[in-house]
Amino acid sequence: MSKMLFTQVNYDLNGLMSDVRMGQIGLPDIQREFIWKNIKVRDLFDSMYRGYPVGYLLFWQNGLGGGHRVIGDDAKQVIPQLLVVDGQQRLTSLHAVLNRKPGMRNYKKEYIEIAFNPLQERFEVADAAIRRDKSFIANISDLWAGETDLFDVTDSYLEQLRATREVSIEEEKRIKKAIGRLSNLISFPFTALVLSTDIDEEQVAEVFVRINSKGITLNQADFILTLMSVFWDEGRTELEEFCRLARKPSEGVSSPFNHYIKPKPDQLLRANVGLGFKRARLKYVYSILRGKDLETEEFSDERREEQFDVLKNAHGRVLDLQHWHDFWKAIRQAGYRNGKMITSENNILFTYVMYLIGRTEYKVDEHDLRRLIARWFFMVSLTGRYTGSPESSMEFDLA
Repeated sequence: MSKMLFTQVNYDLNGLMSDVRMGQIGLPDIQREFIWKNIKVRDLFDSMYRGYPVGYLLFWQNGLGGGHRVIGDDAKQVIPQLLVVDGQQRLTSLHAVLNRKPGMRNYKKEYIEIAFNPLQERFEVADAAIRRDKSFIANISDLWAGETDLFDVTDSYLEQLRATREVSIEEEKRIKKAIGRLSNLISFPFTALVLSTDIDEEQVAEVFVRINSKGITLNQADFILTLMSVFWDEGRTELEEFCRLARKPSEGVSSPFNHYIKPKPDQLLRANVGLGFKRARLKYVYSILRGKDLETEEFSDERREEQFDVLKNAHGRVLDLQHWHDFWKAIRQAGYRNGKMITSENNILFTYVMYLIGRTEYKVDEHDLRRLIARWFFMVSLTGRYTGSPESSMEFDLA
């Protein structure tokens, strides 16, 4: 029998949240931004309330020092010893609701408010109408806030409901039972599988890819971003920061903000790969960056470092603000004034690769290059060159 690389640990929700608050449980840098919609958070609490299983958690007992992100934005008391490999969305959702803490979505902090109707035993995402509806507890976070007394919450709810209609003795019993049941979710059981300290970060990244590919389907760009988190985290951090800054106007400081696109890390990664490796298909790039020789099937640390150097070189040129903003001048020269006129972001990104090749490798005069890129972009937009089979078309153009 092969050696088991994990152990099973049982928690209740209260113990789990306690470890999160203390900082005992953290997030490795292979995790992505919190992306769950509020309706999924609502469904999570509904499943727990009805006693349904909500999946297991996968942790890694890293045995390392600091340098890992935490769940929530408050200060932690200890260095994370358990890193979340699978279950980030659930833990972040639970932490946000039970502790009234904001989660991150689209690079912005957002509070999650879930409402509960005790009579109907129904959960909803709170909105203006539900907040006015006295049949709902507008925010279930109130049940677990600080020194909140369950009886006070129940009495306050009944008082407000009675102000709008009659409440029978039978309804009162049902209400008290439902609120008590909701409050007791703090004892909901969770099972965690804890990966051994014997495995390294690359193996954990591989586990992350395998586990998550069965849920949220990861594409090749996700695999490479995961690998970057292990071997070149500052590169991935720079991609994410560039994308965050590109989403809002800067205040007198040079930034990547523009009126055409709000790029995502995986899109800029494609530009990096196109510029550095002259490839549009990412199928083999993940293996190449792991140091794999595609002919001998052998892995080499030296080869991996060499390929990452290629990626780093391209990365610097892609994120260069002078290159970035000069490129938009070519797009404006083509007659495009804002994002509403852009039919495909692939057209933008692949044309940006062509611009960078011309500027940084062939040293084309900027005036001539801008005119050529403007004509090229007009052509690919008019013909939809990168909309049908974008990778195949770009591979042909790069060749």
